[in-house]
Amino acid sequence: MNSSNELTVKDIEGYYIRKVTPFGTSAKVDCPKEHLGKTVFLVITSNESESVRT
Repeated sequence: MNSSNELTVKDIEGYYIRKVTPFGTSAKVDCPKEHLGKTVFLVITSNESESVRT
């Protein structure tokens, strides 16, 4: 994992706020099938009290 306090990304198509859920001995974040095969960035926030919209 790369640690930083700022991220700049160009040509964004959109974004989702999701909660990481358990998946066997690992974890997952759900997203729509339309994003299969695309490159995505998963940003981990330090504020755990932030509301999560699913």
